Amino acid sequence: MIAVTGAAGFIGSNIVWQLNQRGITEILVVDVHPGDAGNANLASLSYARYLTKDAFQQWMADSGNARLMETVYHMGACSSTTETDAAYLTSNNFHYTRDLCLSCLAAGTRFITASSAATYGDGSRGYSDDESRIQELEPLNLYGQSKQDFDLWARAEGHLDRVVSLKYFNVYGPNEWHKGDMRSMVCKGFEQVQATGRVRLFKSDRPEYPDGGQQRDFVYVKDAVDMTMWFADHPEVNGIFNVGSGEANDWNRLIGAIFAAVDCEPDIEYVPMPEHLKGKYQYHTEAEMGKLRGRGYDRPQTVLEDAVADYVRNHLAPGRHLGS
Repeated sequence: MIAVTGAAGFIGSNIVWQLNQRGITEILVVDVHPGDAGNANLASLSYARYLTKDAFQQWMADSGNARLMETVYHMGACSSTTETDAAYLTSNNFHYTRDLCLSCLAAGTRFITASSAATYGDGSRGYSDDESRIQELEPLNLYGQSKQDFDLWARAEGHLDRVVSLKYFNVYGPNEWHKGDMRSMVCKGFEQVQATGRVRLFKSDRPEYPDGGQQRDFVYVKDAVDMTMWFADHPEVNGIFNVGSGEANDWNRLIGAIFAAVDCEPDIEYVPMPEHLKGKYQYHTEAEMGKLRGRGYDRPQTVLEDAVADYVRNHLAPGRHLGS
């Protein structure tokens, strides 16, 4: 059996969908509790059993149960970059991940977990997934630190040769409606276009970047999941890896792709950067993908405009979840 935590969430439900595409339905899905809004993401997908987060943690603590698992995709976490409760993030993101990792290692179960590009902070130290340099990173928020804490622990304990920790960059795509303000700008931008015909972006407060010229490594969720599942197919490959497109694109290009997908001319309004984001806003992210490519992953990335068009036309516009 395969387990997916955070299965009702964004990346988790995309993994369940992709497993279904492979004909796999013996899946144990794990999330906070049945009835959450995100469970709409699972409504059209096939799986064998649903456990709450707490029940799954207890279940995995039994080595007999843990040995039933072929692979655990641990995508469950608080992903809010504005969360201020450090104790909650430590418990939910670090301790929970550490405990599941130890259960999987004891049982010989493949463990693939979600780290984050938020661990790279302002990017001044680069975006290399070289494990010998992770202690140099300085996340800008508590969420990023909670992910960094697991990576540091796994390295210190000598586990990185047996587990996979994936630093996801700016992932966007189907099944993110439930994320509220943490939805991608493709999702929020499409809604703005529908409502007003215009998209609002933050002005730049750094002279080297024009308004809307702030850059991100945008990666389509279908590509991100393909990379994630590649590690299950290649158990000989372990460690910390970036999951991104390997290309920095600015917000203006991304928003232009949304307007192109709905056959409209771009109309962008630039608004002041909120005070609470100044000094904590990433102006440039770009995943170094040479490590993953060097280990054998050779599938092409979806071109930004093609990915946005697929998302908008086949999922956002019709309001369609994966599998529906």
